[in-house]
Amino acid sequence: MSRGRAARALSGVLLAGALALTGCTASGDDDKAAGAGHQAAAPEGAKDAAGSQADTSGGQKRPKLTGTHVIRTATLTVRVKDVTKALDEARAAAQDAGGIVGNESTSRDDEGRERSRVVLRVPQDTYEDVLKSLEGTGRLLDREAKAQEVTDQVVDVESRVKSQRASVTRVRELMDKATKLSDVVALEGELSTRQADLESLLAQRASLKDRTSMATITLSLTESARETAERDDETTFGDALTGGWDTFVTGLRWIAIALAAILPFAATAALLLLLWLRRPHRKQGNNAPDSTP
Repeated sequence: MSRGRAARALSGVLLAGALALTGCTASGDDDKAAGAGHQAAAPEGAKDAAGSQADTSGGQKRPKLTGTHVIRTATLTVRVKDVTKALDEARAAAQDAGGIVGNESTSRDDEGRERSRVVLRVPQDTYEDVLKSLEGTGRLLDREAKAQEVTDQVVDVESRVKSQRASVTRVRELMDKATKLSDVVALEGELSTRQADLESLLAQRASLKDRTSMATITLSLTESARETAERDDETTFGDALTGGWDTFVTGLRWIAIALAAILPFAATAALLLLLWLRRPHRKQGNNAPDSTP
């Protein structure tokens, strides 16, 4: 074997070994991240500023995490006198607490009762206060609240993000040192795969951060049957005017129908009367008896 072939073979072996070492290191980081357990997480900005805490065993570093991460959701169904007013109060309660108003829909049921459904996102520390405020808007028909702890999942994702970033950095360093086109192409493929994995982890982390920092409340408002009946029984000036006009139009319609029904008979009677008036009359003198002897 020539010296050039031996050099190329040695280069290929070294590249394969470097990629294998990089993959093994990233895998080891993920395994250590999974074993981090319930170690708590500090805010993202503080973690980045302070760096990461070294492992007591002197091995791979892992994120310094504090606190418990919980996803809170609640569903409320409340019967109120005025749905529009209660909906405005719910929006104001969420916005005053530093939250936002999400999807919203309004409709009426078969009995004419108004119904509204709105999704509210509020900070975790104001979650209970907002719930109590919403329950006080009317008669509570149903309430369902859930709390899901995801601390382990947050710790795992944070550690995997850190490990994947380090893996991407190592592949980029190998690309800077590569001199052969074939090596560069292979490293680019590996870099693309690892960057895609990193973006997926970052999306998971963003979703977890959003769901653990903001609680979700789905509020359903329904109008009471009594209020609907009272509103229907109320007679306003507009209702009276509309009713009078409808009665007037209905009366004219019936008169027109009656006239249309008797029109053929009236026309026939008028024609007969006209013929009777135009008949020839005999003179009374011609019909008198002759009195001459």
